[in-house]
Parts: sequence; structure tokens; C-alpha cells
Amino acid sequence: MGKIICLMGKSSSGKDTIYKNLLQEKDVTFYRIIPYTTRPIRSGETDGVEYYFTDDAGLAKLCAEQKVIEQRAYHTVYGVWNYFTVDDGQIDLSKGNYLLIGTLEAYIRLKEHYGNEAVLPIYIEV
Repeated sequence: MGKIICLMGKSSSGKDTIYKNLLQEKDVTFYRIIPYTTRPIRSGETDGVEYYFTDDAGLAKLCAEQKVIEQRAYHTVYGVWNYFTVDDGQIDLSKGNYLLIGTLEAYIRLKEHYGNEAVLPIYIEV
């Protein structure tokens, strides 16, 4: 049975660098968990690669279908941008280990959804 490794840490702690290095590791295979967001797609991004891009109506639909595992809202000068993890079939723990960058709240919600033994927290502190 695989694990979900949840990398956490403050801004600029190296989470993204560690994440990218772990994904390139040849001795261990990690599957990516692609999060969803309501923020606008940026130049150079591809839907389904960095994020699944949706709008508030898409988020509301996923919430109504009880598929949202965890959600964070950031109030920006452009409005509220939501980032969230969805139970959309991309996580199959019988396949292996998964890797994501998250928050403490994301870790707690993933643990509630998949079970204590399935989610491994790693907090990065510099």
C-alpha cells in the first residue's frame, strides 16, 4: 500500500526544490497529485500539468459532489483564489507513493480522508 507524502513548510523553505528533486529520483517512484485552483492560468502553464484550472462554479460543483478533500482560500488584489485537492481518481494507493506540497490543514484533511497510516507529513524548516 502506497503513502501520500505531504511536504510542508514556510514560504521559501525549499519545498518546491525538494519536490522536483524527489520526482526526478530514479530509485523511488512518486506519482504527482495535481491540485486544482480557481486562479487564472499563467503564461507557460498547462491545464492538468501544474494545476487543474477551474472557476468558482466548478469549485461549487465539486463541493456539491463532495469531492473536495481540502481547500485553501487566498485573498489577493485580484480577488479570492482557491487551491484545493479533489478526490477525482488520480490517487490510487495500490499503485504506489504520491507526493504533494501542502499546508498543515491539507495534511489533516488528507489524513481524515485516506487514513492516518496513508499520509506521511514532512515539515521542512530552514
